[in-house]
Amino acid sequence: MFARALVSLVLFAVAGGVAAQTPYPSKPIRMIIPYPPGGGTDILGRPIARNLGEKLGQPIIVENRGGASGMVGAEIAARSAPDGYTILMSTSGEAALNVALYPKMNYDPIKDFVPVTQIGVSPLVLVAHPSLPAKNVKEYIALAKRQPGVLSYSSIGAGSAQHMAGEWMRLLSGADVLHVPYKGGGPQITDLLGGHSPSGFLALPVAAPHIKSGRVRAVGMTSAKRSAAFPDVVTFDESGMPGFEVSQWWAIFVPRGTPGAIVTRLHAEISAYVKTADMRGRMADLGVDPVGGTPEQLGELVRSEIAKFKRIVADAKITLN
Repeated sequence: MFARALVSLVLFAVAGGVAAQTPYPSKPIRMIIPYPPGGGTDILGRPIARNLGEKLGQPIIVENRGGASGMVGAEIAARSAPDGYTILMSTSGEAALNVALYPKMNYDPIKDFVPVTQIGVSPLVLVAHPSLPAKNVKEYIALAKRQPGVLSYSSIGAGSAQHMAGEWMRLLSGADVLHVPYKGGGPQITDLLGGHSPSGFLALPVAAPHIKSGRVRAVGMTSAKRSAAFPDVVTFDESGMPGFEVSQWWAIFVPRGTPGAIVTRLHAEISAYVKTADMRGRMADLGVDPVGGTPEQLGELVRSEIAKFKRIVADAKITLN
């Protein structure tokens, strides 16, 4: 009896050791993109997913889980098992801005996630349908003031960085411009291209190809300096709104509790791809500056951005209806 029990114990220990040594990854990984297909996060996330799948030897399944300014997808990722099989392709909205706008959230960007690496950063751009007679920021504001409450701008959703940029513009300029929220960059750009929406703030990766084709007109950039991709487009700062700067960035996070070795592996593979000519070329075409920093640098960025957005929201008196 004792011998049999001892053998069973040994076999159990061996089996446990084999299970513990199962190489990562041993099954498909899902990448949650908290916006519908076609938006900036989706455009940047999919090539990363393809490359990461090739490097890890397992498919990366992209799940677009949009809603509530990215918070639906972020919460799903936060509540997922911390085993390395769920990664979040996040924007600055889910990771920082929402904290400044929503007093109650179903996840905490700092407590519920582990930073992996920042992908890139880009300004937002105010675009207009060609039928709108405004070629730059000053003309846009003048048009809005001539027609109070008539001109509208769209965003990817209430509480997004695009929404904040629009409200900051409205408050600094005194122009009565209406906000029309969408459920992501894909639906938003569709209505802009069709002329159903006269203007909107977009992530530059979404807007870039349509600006180049002439289907929308770039009115103004939210960066401190003009974009290298579109040097002829004026900034809000130089258009009479000093200090106006709102950038959007993208980064990879995993649920808190994910083993450090997995975080290190994901960081190594993803940050290496961000530095390749292939991904840099893709990002340059979209007006995105590549980053690929360390997990520690991303963590510090999240904390500093939360503090910055809280100041901006308070100073601009931005509230959500």
